[in-house]
Amino acid sequence: MNETVNEIFWTDTHCHLDARYRGGDALDSALDSALDSALDSILDNARAAGVNRFVTVGCDLASSRDCIDVASKYDDVWATVGVHPHEAEGGLDGMRELLTSSRVVAVGEAGLDYYYDHSPREAQREAFAAQIQMAHQHDLPLVIHTRDAWDDTFDVLAAEGVPTRTIFHCFTGGPDEARRCLAIGAFLSFSGIVTFKNATDVAESAHICPADRLLVETDSPYLAPVPYRGRKNQPAYVADVGRFVADLRGIAVGELAAQTSLNASTAFPGIA
Repeated sequence: MNETVNEIFWTDTHCHLDARYRGGDALDSALDSALDSALDSILDNARAAGVNRFVTVGCDLASSRDCIDVASKYDDVWATVGVHPHEAEGGLDGMRELLTSSRVVAVGEAGLDYYYDHSPREAQREAFAAQIQMAHQHDLPLVIHTRDAWDDTFDVLAAEGVPTRTIFHCFTGGPDEARRCLAIGAFLSFSGIVTFKNATDVAESAHICPADRLLVETDSPYLAPVPYRGRKNQPAYVADVGRFVADLRGIAVGELAAQTSLNASTAFPGIA
């Protein structure tokens, strides 16, 4: 029997639905009606594509607050609270208070980004370590962003202790990095990058990842998958990421959707 979209359900484990990312550079803590309308359309498009759960991810205090606000408006949206390495120099003031919200299901995205170095590396490491401790203290999953910083990422995790549920979002490493992540019990989350022709190492990582450690995401509005590359990404396209990974692994799309959604419930118990 051919699978239809009504029989296949996806979880976008990492997207940015706050006002800054969907509406422009300015972030207003009070969502205006135009942005609310745009978000309704974005989510409706995704639901029509079979996406039934969304994790919207905070990158600093303001966006984390806004993610909680968005999640409070929709039963199928949950939020994370975190400081992206780009914002690490600003510190973590006010973050802990947000973790008490019932709509918060993880700490992050946190980590290290040595490609751009928008914050000093020492500030990045300090913010990353502090957020690992927050995940431990609140028994929450940790969502990691790492770019050109694999060794230091693993060093900080080793020093602070790996949270029980750790997710390497938008995984961009090759098989060696994948095995290092898997060895510490982490999940690998694949974005539209896996569909890019030049991302052969990422595709190989998606191929070797154990079925129970595999997640899919969009990281929207960035990194739209083929065939939408160059356009603004949206959560609906997680289905395209999933179809690519299913073909890569030689399994049915419905099987990949069911497995990754089950894994999402394990990685983020708050959305189960």
